[in-house]
Amino acid sequence: MYKGVPASSGIAIGKAFLLTKKHYIIEKREIVNPVAEQERFFQAIKKAKAHVKKMIISSRDDHQDETAEILKAHQTILEDPELINTVSSQIEQEKVNAEFALETTLNFYINLLAQTDNDYMRERVADLKDVGNHILLFLLGEKPFTSTMIKDECIIISTELTPSDTAQLPLDKVLGLITDLGGPTSHTAIIARSMELPAVVGLGNITKAVKNDDLLIIDGEHGEVFLNPDPETIQKYRLKQEEQLRERNSLIRLKDSPAQTKDGRRINLLANIGEPWELTKALEYGAEGIGLFRTEYLFMNQDTLPSEEEQYQAYKEVLHKMEGKSVVIRTLDIGGDKKLPYLPLEYEMNPFLGCRAIRLCLKEKDLFRTQLRALYRASVDGDLKIMFPMISSLEEYRTARSLAEEVKAELIKEGHNIREDVPFGIMVEIPSTAIISDLFAQEVDFFSIGTNDLIQYTLAVDRMNEQISYLYDPFHPAILRLIKMIIDNAHQQGIPVSMCGEMAGDPYFIPLLIGLGLDTLSMSPASLLKVKNILGRLEPEEMKILTQKVLTLSTSEEIKDYLAISAQLNMDNKTL
Repeated sequence: MYKGVPASSGIAIGKAFLLTKKHYIIEKREIVNPVAEQERFFQAIKKAKAHVKKMIISSRDDHQDETAEILKAHQTILEDPELINTVSSQIEQEKVNAEFALETTLNFYINLLAQTDNDYMRERVADLKDVGNHILLFLLGEKPFTSTMIKDECIIISTELTPSDTAQLPLDKVLGLITDLGGPTSHTAIIARSMELPAVVGLGNITKAVKNDDLLIIDGEHGEVFLNPDPETIQKYRLKQEEQLRERNSLIRLKDSPAQTKDGRRINLLANIGEPWELTKALEYGAEGIGLFRTEYLFMNQDTLPSEEEQYQAYKEVLHKMEGKSVVIRTLDIGGDKKLPYLPLEYEMNPFLGCRAIRLCLKEKDLFRTQLRALYRASVDGDLKIMFPMISSLEEYRTARSLAEEVKAELIKEGHNIREDVPFGIMVEIPSTAIISDLFAQEVDFFSIGTNDLIQYTLAVDRMNEQISYLYDPFHPAILRLIKMIIDNAHQQGIPVSMCGEMAGDPYFIPLLIGLGLDTLSMSPASLLKVKNILGRLEPEEMKILTQKVLTLSTSEEIKDYLAISAQLNMDNKTL
């Protein structure tokens, strides 16, 4: 058995198809006619752009919206004047072949990205390599991978899968994905989840151990891969696979039913999304709105700050597609573990406690004003709510709101059609904010509890630090008491409170969170139906007893054990 990074849950059983790629050794050659070499490079760029455009159209035809969006970013790279001019200048000045100039230029940018502390940015290295490979293939006169190479149902196994690889995959034949490289935010992981294909990534050198037509089992939930398993293991996972299919088919029937407890108490079930293409799954699984739209992708998928118009079009698209359903858009949350190559930030000993999120926005006011202008302009296209991240004091919130009021007045003066009563809320993710949430509740329109950061800040645990990750504990009594305090203070002032952290989609916590009085749960689209199913079995009296009991327990182990028993009881009947 091989252990990797769980990328997309589910069981897949099938024969291996090794998607191998040629490794080209690029040699430096002196050329006589730089102008002709530049033209050869420009023609390769032209052909690569046409190829990517064709793949975008194909991806959309196959409803692979997420792949199409990623390939659109590749199209932008292919049109990047800095990339083109750098390669072209090197050909002219050094009189070298286009392949060599392209490779050295790409390596420069790849090394810059690889040195960042941000997993997301490091994994965009694969995008740059993919774009470079498009150009190189046409320079060398080679043909790219096509779907006709795959004849039968199979599990794709490769060192890594690029967007152009997945755009060419015949989805009716692909059972699952396995890669040597990658993490939970890699392209393979994103695509697998969006297509609901079981996937395990980061397996090291599994491609060296597997041959074409070897039998494989993928357990995407636990990150396990079995190579040529024995009959008992095959039977065990076939039964698991059948059980998952039955459960999924049963859950799909819940899509249009109301999210409510047994006594009829309605709970808002919303989706967290990071890019517009994720709306497809959110709507497919019956999301009643968007509880968290992370805007960072707009800033991280390009080499310059997005313009007001670019942001406006993106926000407008989301609001329009949600057809009047509530959409909570979080303002830029950059800093800490997320950095922008074109916005140099000063070195910080502890960036998670440094100039990030709202702190950065209030420092870089032009950046913040541009985003607020775009949001206000899009506000007439749907039910927009604006949320500020990492607020730690009333002064911060008031400063941000004051700036928003200035922007609103500015837009009205310019003659823009905007919605003047856009609600403003805050992420409650810092202990200081939770402790004075009674004061915040008098001024803000809504709360959204961000449990991921609330836990790490309350317990002083860097959740990305493997040495102390065991201390990152959502069951800790302090966390549950803070959540109760936030909910109680919000309700005393009559404002709604939601949760958009990982806890919101965790079956263990659903009965407790509803028992604590939470109005709204916002989660990844894939969790919506499971949570709706759990809600339908909850009895008010049982939740009351469970909540009262949990709040008397003094250790996380006691709480974990008690909730586990409760969750098991709730799972006795899988679906309504």
